[in-house]
Amino acid sequence: MAKLVAILNVVAWAGFWAFGYLALTGTEGHVVPALLLAAAGGGAGLWAWFWLVRHSEAIGYAVPPKRAYPEETHEPV
Repeated sequence: MAKLVAILNVVAWAGFWAFGYLALTGTEGHVVPALLLAAAGGGAGLWAWFWLVRHSEAIGYAVPPKRAYPEETHEPV
């Protein structure tokens, strides 16, 4: 599943940049569809990125970030 989400991440960000460029440089009738596709690519890319970050922390590949309050005690460190 993680490999599928990683592929989705790459494709979504590629779509974001490609359609974002087309939205910025497009003619009058092509701006809105390109903008919608760029927004969809950006949203899917962000979702996939955050999913991959949570997954890598859950399996131990990445170290979870240090927090001000540990989740176990809820007391100041």
